[in-house]
Order: sequence, then structure tokens, then C-alpha cells
Amino acid sequence: MFVDIHAHAYRKPVPFVVQFPSPDELLRRYDECGIEMGCILPIVNSEIYLPQANEDILEMAENHPDRFIPFCNVDPRCLSDSSSAPLDRVLAYYKDKGCRGVGEIMPNLPTSDDRVQNLFRCAEKVGLPVTWDGSDRIGGDFGLYDDPGIPQYERTLARFPKLTVFAHGPIFWSELGKLATPAQRKPVFNDNADYIFSAMPIPPIREEGIVPKLFRTYPNLLGELSDAFRMLNCDHEYGPKFLTEFQDRLFFGTDICFADMPFHTMELLLQWRNEKKISETVFRKIARENAIRFFQLPLSIPE
Repeated sequence: MFVDIHAHAYRKPVPFVVQFPSPDELLRRYDECGIEMGCILPIVNSEIYLPQANEDILEMAENHPDRFIPFCNVDPRCLSDSSSAPLDRVLAYYKDKGCRGVGEIMPNLPTSDDRVQNLFRCAEKVGLPVTWDGSDRIGGDFGLYDDPGIPQYERTLARFPKLTVFAHGPIFWSELGKLATPAQRKPVFNDNADYIFSAMPIPPIREEGIVPKLFRTYPNLLGELSDAFRMLNCDHEYGPKFLTEFQDRLFFGTDICFADMPFHTMELLLQWRNEKKISETVFRKIARENAIRFFQLPLSIPE
């Protein structure tokens, strides 16, 4: 069984781009795949998706309190487009309503932008973890921009040591191994709002990238593995070693964007458990137990 810490759902269908599942469609997939509970992350940034209300997510969680865990979200440009905007008041309001985290944060701004950093400061003050996606360019994309080696990411971890960050997205996970070229960082995104996945092959990991070093350096860094599949799957020797070393800080997620989306990370975790590349203990922690402990969920952990 699994706990999903990164899912999406729309109350009603949107016209195009990404056909997020409805709550009923999401529950159907959860039942099919053995997912006990899931965190629902609202989309509020206009760069790619049609924004939705935090209240939609709260309503889903109220209707299915045993299955859905609500997150809230806020665009860092709201309430005056200022680096001193009182976003902590917004986040505190939604925390009081039951939201357990902030995200998925996806404006196409530099990670070091003062308005983005203000959002992180406010989340740290309120005591909510954050999840964001990244980009390798400004303009024509979504997600927080960072340079190769993700130095802005590291400075954020260092600047806000009490802010829990759930690492997510190809910009982060592509740095699991040393990059051969910058083109490996993120699939191409075209003007029709479609992904064109890069044909650049990903070789086995022969030299560690910045990601494991960040995990060893910053205890406030946790990892959500939905977008880690591409890098983990390129090396079936290094991948299990990484999962084993950081077994207490890694979490399963689907990042489900349409109702029948395959869950490749789930398949890989099950494969590596069955092949004994990872232990049953490592599998259980990543699949569900770390999430149960972190979010204090009403689910049992076998002795």
C-alpha cells in the first residue's frame, strides 16, 4: 500500500492543457493501485494551468477526509506584488482550515526572486512544508528558474533552515548524477502547451551530482519521487543505493495529471523490492511510512 504526497484534482474539467482527474477519478485510481491516502496540491499560477481555488481542495478533503489531505497555495505576486506582502496571513488562514503544506509552487520566476523568497519565509514562519517545480529558462515555461547545479535551491535551503522542502521536478532530480549536458535538465515544452520529451539519452550514473550532497548537508530537505523516475531508472545499481541511504527522507508521489496516467515510480519501487535491490523496510518507508509519520496520518504502521 502507498501514500501519495503529490496529487492533483480539479472539481470540474478544464478545456485543455492537462486533464487533471476529478476527485472520483482520482479515488478510482487510488483503489486500483492500492493508494490509501493522497495530498492534493492546488494549482494557482497562470503560467500553464488554469488556476483553481484552495477552497476546491478543502471541499475535496472535507468530502473524503479518510482519503485526501489538503495543501494550499498562493502566488508570490499576490497582495501587492511585493517582497513584503503578508503571505503569512494567507497561509496561516489555510493552515487553520486543515491544509498541511504549500504547493505546487510554479510561477516562472527565479528561485532567488525576492517575492518567491518572501513566500518561503512566510511558509517557514507559519510552519508549513513547501513543494515547487522548476524550470531551466525564464519565459515560455512554468516553474521556478534555477541554474545548472541548482545554486538558488541550495541558498534557499540554507537561508530557511526551519523550512521543510519536498524536492520535486526534473530540474531537481536531473542533478542526481553529474549532468553530461544542460539539455538533460528538463524536457522541452513547446508553444502548444505540450511536452516534447528530450531525445537526449540518460547514461548510468557514474559520478554523483549535487542532489545527494544536498541531502547530506541540509536536514530540511526531503524528496518526493514522482519526477525522480527518469534518473533512478537510468541506473538500477545506483538508484537503489540512493533510496537506501536516504530511506527516512524520501516519499512516494504520483504527480497525477490525467486520470489514466501510469505511475512509473510505483512500478520501479515494486520491481526493486521484488528483486531485493531495496529491502522491505526501505520500500515500506518510502511507499507510506515516512508520510504517515510526517503528516501524522490515521494509518497503522506494522511493528
